[in-house]
Amino acid sequence: MSKVAVVYWSGTGNTEAMAEQVATGARAAGAEVDVIQATDFDVDKLAAYDAVAFGCPAMGNEVLEEFEFEPMYNEVEPQLADRKVALFGSYDWGTGEWMETWEARAEEAGVNVVDTVIANLEPDAEAISECQRVGALLA
Repeated sequence: MSKVAVVYWSGTGNTEAMAEQVATGARAAGAEVDVIQATDFDVDKLAAYDAVAFGCPAMGNEVLEEFEFEPMYNEVEPQLADRKVALFGSYDWGTGEWMETWEARAEEAGVNVVDTVIANLEPDAEAISECQRVGALLA
C-alpha cells in the first residue's frame, strides 16, 4: 500500500476542500493518506511518503502563498525527484498562470508532476472529480 501526503495552504477553504477530494481519490485507490496543513509539514516528514499532493491557491499577482506555503515548498522541492507529485489549488482572478508557473518550476527542478488541478473559487463538480482522479494517480 502506498502512503500519500496531501499538503495544503488555504485562505478561504476552497483549496482545503480540494485537498479533501484529492485524499478521497487516493484512499479509494487503496492508499494510506494524511491530509496536512503546510505549516505542519517539512522535509523531515517527507521521507514517510511515496507520493505528495501540494495545494496552494493563487495569491496576489498569481504567486504561491509567500509566508507559510512557499517556504515549506522551497525546503522540500529538492527532495521530491523520487516521488509522484500532484499540484492543485483555487484562484479568484486571472487565468491560472500561477499553476503553469509552479508546474514549470517543479519540472525544471526534476519533480515528477503527474498532473495539476485548478478551480475557480469553490471547486465545482468537475474540479471535485479531477481532484479525486489525481488522488488516484498518486496511489
